[in-house]
Amino acid sequence: VLAELIEKFVSHLSESRTDCYFSTGSYKAMDADVKKENLSSVQQLGVEMTVRYGKYLNLLKEDAENGLCFVLMNCEEFLKQQQRTVVSSLFCLQKHYAGYDWFASSIFLIMSGDREKTLMFLQQFSHLLVSAFLWLPRLHLSVHLPVTTVEYGIHPVYFCSAHHVEMLLKAELPLVCSAFHMSGFTPSQICLQWITQCFWNYMDWSEICHYIAICIFLGPDYQIYMCISVFRHLQQDILKHTEA
Repeated sequence: VLAELIEKFVSHLSESRTDCYFSTGSYKAMDADVKKENLSSVQQLGVEMTVRYGKYLNLLKEDAENGLCFVLMNCEEFLKQQQRTVVSSLFCLQKHYAGYDWFASSIFLIMSGDREKTLMFLQQFSHLLVSAFLWLPRLHLSVHLPVTTVEYGIHPVYFCSAHHVEMLLKAELPLVCSAFHMSGFTPSQICLQWITQCFWNYMDWSEICHYIAICIFLGPDYQIYMCISVFRHLQQDILKHTEA
């Protein structure tokens, strides 16, 4: 039901010019015969973890690995059309996105391993503003960002979402804010980790689905409110650890 809902919602928005924040060219999917060996070692490890998790949740069938590789390779090629060339010694600004694509993997699981539906959804989703915040590889070396922003190698999620989390945390949860201050560790660091991984390894699958759906339906600012609500939920544990 969730797959059908987000599919129809995104399809509807991507057909409206006023809702299409990013303009993208047309893209034809590569050959379906994509093997795991074509991916980086980080991606291969991510594929194994995703397939294992998908089977544990009874969402994926035996041949799911090839389907996920197909989606990841095509996403990389599709996003490459909207990237600029930057000469930098920073590892995160090399040709490929340095991490694993947790958002695309999440959508693959939501779509029960249907690679064509997943790829179609991601292509339509990439037109919307919310894609910049939920799908981190979306803005890797992106032509949609000022060149100076790209050269710094800092993702907009860090200086937009994570920054606003810190601002809200001061007002909403001053004790948690002080606890982080005392530890010498910033809330924005942990938020970036949560958001990058789509809350994998932090939340249950149903909650991960809720996070993605809420941000798609209600807007990217709900990413910030979600982080604040998690900090509120963890407040007593955070304060206990600070005392100890």
